[in-house]
Amino acid sequence: MRRPAGDSSQLMEKLGVDIDSELLSLALTHRSYAYEHGHLPHNERLEFLGDSVLGQAATVLLYTRHPELEEGALAKRRASVVSTVALAEVARSIGLGAYLRLGRGEDQTGGRDKDSILADTMEAVIGATYISAGQDAATALVQRLIEPLLADPDRYGAAVDPKTSLQELAARLGFPPPAYRIDATGPDHDRVFTATVAVGDEQRNGTGTSKKHAEMAAALLLWRALSERT
Repeated sequence: MRRPAGDSSQLMEKLGVDIDSELLSLALTHRSYAYEHGHLPHNERLEFLGDSVLGQAATVLLYTRHPELEEGALAKRRASVVSTVALAEVARSIGLGAYLRLGRGEDQTGGRDKDSILADTMEAVIGATYISAGQDAATALVQRLIEPLLADPDRYGAAVDPKTSLQELAARLGFPPPAYRIDATGPDHDRVFTATVAVGDEQRNGTGTSKKHAEMAAALLLWRALSERT
């Protein structure tokens, strides 16, 4: 079994917060690893907590920073920075994939770079921060992590509804509608979907735990690539 690259102190340095080492190890433990090692505890309870902390912190930041925005616009921006795709991007920015504790199958099929796993683990790390360092530290962590996302206004529409954004962009560029293909791997109770989307001579792949999430991940990647042409 391949161990995570680096130790928890390196990750905490990237996060800029002190987290109990055992709690951080739990946050990094995917259920596939836990099942392969005698049904150890895994990170899904921390993920549940972190999801709530993430939503609250993002809401407070947006509310205080943008007094000019109506509720609908605030909700749209919040959705863009707490989505699976956005959280996976945050996770990649700190190299989180290298620290994951994954089962052999997940590791061998690219689990360290799957949007769903990265996003869920990011939420678990936020949950661990809340328990270990308190609400203020967890809120500050979330706000530091999502700051670059909020600074990019082009992402709001695309991150919330990447398939529609991609279709609209393809039309503006004179291409036919995007074409999607879906492949699935793994047992029925733990399926992983890979979507391939093509527009013109460009195509991108995305993964997710549902067809919808896989298509959204692929669409956002291709939207970004095509946006660079305009």
